[in-house]
Amino acid sequence: MLVAGVVILAGGASLFAWRWYSKPTTLTIAVGSLDGEASKVVTALASKLAQQKAPVRLSMVEAGSALDAANAFSSGKVDLAVVRGDVGDLSQAQAVAIVAHAVVLLVAPPGSAITDMASLKRVAVGVIGVDGNRRLIKVLTDEYDLTRSGVTFKNLAPADVRRALDAKEVRAVLIMMPLAEKYLTLLRGLFPPSAKSGPVLIPIESAGAIAEKDRAYESFDVPKGTLRGSPANPADDVTTLRTSFYLVAQKKLDNDVIADLTESLMNARRDLIPEYPLLGQISTPDTDASAYIPLHPGAAAFYNGTQESFLDQWGNIIFLTPMILGGLASAIAAAWKFLQAGGPPSREEALDALYALGRRIRASSGLAELDEIEGEIDRVLQGQRGKEIAGEEEAREAVALNVAAHRLENLIHDRRLALAAQQNGVPNAQTPT
Repeated sequence: MLVAGVVILAGGASLFAWRWYSKPTTLTIAVGSLDGEASKVVTALASKLAQQKAPVRLSMVEAGSALDAANAFSSGKVDLAVVRGDVGDLSQAQAVAIVAHAVVLLVAPPGSAITDMASLKRVAVGVIGVDGNRRLIKVLTDEYDLTRSGVTFKNLAPADVRRALDAKEVRAVLIMMPLAEKYLTLLRGLFPPSAKSGPVLIPIESAGAIAEKDRAYESFDVPKGTLRGSPANPADDVTTLRTSFYLVAQKKLDNDVIADLTESLMNARRDLIPEYPLLGQISTPDTDASAYIPLHPGAAAFYNGTQESFLDQWGNIIFLTPMILGGLASAIAAAWKFLQAGGPPSREEALDALYALGRRIRASSGLAELDEIEGEIDRVLQGQRGKEIAGEEEAREAVALNVAAHRLENLIHDRRLALAAQQNGVPNAQTPT
């Protein structure tokens, strides 16, 4: 029963430990976009992770925009967020993946005379989502001195762009979006259709210089024919700016959790690309130490192929634990023996003590010394009688003690007689052996 109880206890503890180790971790993620597409994609990813029984799950927190998602992340309300690289406070962020690239498009209506940044003098530019584009507006204003040129910016909702263009309230539109077919279709729908020409993409020729000053941006060339294939619109590559949407994690999150999350997301992405083509833009962030948003060590372990398995993480502990426990048991036993040193001697020690008394008896020179030896014999025997005898071997040891004590008593008796004879003047009195 004792063995069975120990086995059941060990098995239960092992099962509990395994269930605790394999229990999925749920992380909160803030997502926001003007059209709600980002929320749909993350919801699909969260469902796929649950379906695949991934070790990490996602709980989405809806945010109104990329700015709101960044604010929720910087305030510590969520573990993860999908943020734009030029929006919000990202000082506590570490990159897990690049979700998509967003391209800056400064677009004028078909047939417009505005063809470059110098043509924007005293022009009102409509901005879709001005709150999330304030940093972009500032870098453009500083680079091209747009304030001096009389350029103003007006916030517009996508549904109001066509009306504002027709009413001449704005002469161009500034929008930041991924170059995906869904968003290109949305952009084309903002302008009146034209069979001969399409919207005019205004190049940002100083994109390289801006990227040098502000690492949130990079120079990018919009490929020829992006808006329309025949005739090609634009007719040639157009230089502009680009930033990225990142999936970021708090620095405090465990490396193993983020490594598992990254692996699970990449596996789920492959299955969802046919339904959500935007997932095809998910890619590895910059792995350099000087990256604009540093890579989370857990994500780096996945991308570099240095993830540790269960045995890698716990192998040393599993190997060393029995050795440590054995050493502790030995130390405890030694300490216990040391603490027991003042107690009754063992039967082996008692026999050794009795055998040693034989020599003292033979060499004794007086009755007082013999009385003292008898007292020692009594104390040894009394200490041993206080121990419970259990088993055949202990019984044999008790018989040996009694035999030794009986022999010592005979020696004491004979020595007493010899000492008495010496006192009475009997010559050559010796103690029998």
